[in-house]
Amino acid sequence: MEYFVSAKAVHTGNGTKQSPFKTIQEAAEIAKPGDEIVVAPGIYREEVNPQNAGTENARIVYRSEKPHEAVITGAEPVTEWELVEGSVWKSVVPNNLFGEYNPFTTFVSGDWFIASFIAHTGEVYLNNKAMYEVTSLQKVKKSIHSMVSWEPDFSVYTWYAEQDPEQDATVIYANFHEFDPRKENIEINVRRSCFSPKQEGIGYITLSGFSVTKAATQWAPPTAYQEGMIAPHWSKGWIIEDCDISNSKCSGISLGKYLQPENENKWLKWKFKDGTQTERDCICQALREGWTKEQIGSHIVRRCNIHDCGQTGIVGHLGGVFSIIEDNHIHHINNCQILAGAEIAGIKMHAAIDVIIRRNHFHHCTRGLWLDWQAQGTRVTQNLFHDNTLPFDHLLTEESEAGEAMGEDIFIEVSHGPTLLDHNLLLSRRSLKLPTQGVAVIHNLLAGSLTAVGTGVSNGAKTLQSPRYTPYHVPHRTELAGFMTILHGDMRFYNNIFVQQSVPPFLKKMENEVSVKTWDDFNTTAGTKPYDGYQTYDEWKREFDGYCGMGSELSDRYYIPLPIWTGGNCFFNGAQPCDKECDFVVDTEHTIRLELREEDNSFKLYSNLGEFLMEDNEKLITTKKLGMAFEPEQRFENPDGTEIVFDEDYFGEKKESIIAGPFAKMYDGMCVWLNR
Repeated sequence: MEYFVSAKAVHTGNGTKQSPFKTIQEAAEIAKPGDEIVVAPGIYREEVNPQNAGTENARIVYRSEKPHEAVITGAEPVTEWELVEGSVWKSVVPNNLFGEYNPFTTFVSGDWFIASFIAHTGEVYLNNKAMYEVTSLQKVKKSIHSMVSWEPDFSVYTWYAEQDPEQDATVIYANFHEFDPRKENIEINVRRSCFSPKQEGIGYITLSGFSVTKAATQWAPPTAYQEGMIAPHWSKGWIIEDCDISNSKCSGISLGKYLQPENENKWLKWKFKDGTQTERDCICQALREGWTKEQIGSHIVRRCNIHDCGQTGIVGHLGGVFSIIEDNHIHHINNCQILAGAEIAGIKMHAAIDVIIRRNHFHHCTRGLWLDWQAQGTRVTQNLFHDNTLPFDHLLTEESEAGEAMGEDIFIEVSHGPTLLDHNLLLSRRSLKLPTQGVAVIHNLLAGSLTAVGTGVSNGAKTLQSPRYTPYHVPHRTELAGFMTILHGDMRFYNNIFVQQSVPPFLKKMENEVSVKTWDDFNTTAGTKPYDGYQTYDEWKREFDGYCGMGSELSDRYYIPLPIWTGGNCFFNGAQPCDKECDFVVDTEHTIRLELREEDNSFKLYSNLGEFLMEDNEKLITTKKLGMAFEPEQRFENPDGTEIVFDEDYFGEKKESIIAGPFAKMYDGMCVWLNR
């Protein structure tokens, strides 16, 4: 059955085309499996709470009648403004507007959040752009440029909120500079989400073609209920497609964890257990409470434009397993630099078991993609990454937490794999951060360095040993197979192109002068050189020759780094191979040009690489060639267990011959991103 909704209806009707409902929620109350809700253009100021689940063969579909013209927003307009002085105005907002949740009295907080700045979940928007919160009225009156923002010129548009108990109101002060707020579109976020069921298990929902914006979401660490403007909330089989998703205070989409009341931000609240232990507790509790392939995950997020969110574009722990994230444009995440902590990225996923991340475009994020713990069976393929870093050189100092926030295209942390990175363009200053093991890096173009190799896997105790041990799972399932610390190694690098780019002086200074490198080695050299000293498989295997088990002479053989495998890699402009590199090419004669330009709504790669790559020089890579990740004893294979043959390039074209890098053939001015 079809139901129709129109915000422009004078009165709500019965849901027919002739007499539509006025709100989406009215349709959400009654929709059953197989029903479709068609939403006309308009602004829908509501928090949609789907009441019923669809089924695998009869989904419930919510569809914008015209792409992006049905807008679900968590914001309300503020039109009453009084001039205070200069360009500073104030508005008195009755607290009954907020109901039980007032974002202007709720602080952003949670595990792994760095509360160096006291931020509220509330936000003020000037013509659909988030202004900058400050901590006093004086700072509104004398607003200064934020030198940590990606847009310092706009950072002078500031706001501050305080409570007036006598009026039971929130008083908002804002510096609009040349704008008169009475003549502009000024909004504040009011609702905690835009489209998310309150109940768990409301699965098989499709959300198609909406603009979703301006929710007062809370920080979303792996040890808490993870909020998003859109959130399936611990269910299965959602499709989120063709949506424009923007201006979440924290996260745009959450494919994340449900509420565990006794373990909600337990590290922050109880403090006596370390955060990594409470996370392990979360995982084990979830397994007891129904975290299975049959009940959770298998979502699809596709063709969405996800941007201008404070923490993440997509976040998830446990709830995103077996999902596909494809053809999305994910950009400008955490650009205000108001929020800080260890959960910030274009996509931040824990337990991305059998998740496929393909054909996405990540750029201008503090970090592009962060796969944290249990990136088992995860495949990242045919993506374009660039400009994922901190915005300004001077932010990186020895005193800063730069190791956590310097940014790179992909960060894989304390996972046992198998994790597969193939046919990607990694064009930021830092390509991969790898305090992990069990990763295969195949047919990529890497214009940045590999960092944190052999480090970053301890909890940072001052004097004692504090290794992090993380879980691995039964292949293609959620059930636990074991826990283990990270030994490093167990890496495969085949048929990649490494191009050394110029290194800014501040990055070289970090590499040479920062003395404490607990979380990052700040390496600036492109290539596999950080794996100098790692054994080949044959060398590692000899450690066990003659070993008879219990009673043998004491040895470190079970705790040394695991071996690495290499072959077919090409190194240009001074990029350096590791000391055990096999079957490789180092070109010291030619200077390679790499330039990514935005032209006509597309991105084109200009490079002379194609002149210097030899065809038919590399070997075809397959699952059989890659073997298995050591700890989970799982092959680098498809989620259904079938073999992968790497004979398709970045564009999905069949390779007639095998050359290094992501393309079947290279030429100047290749269109590498076209609003897919």
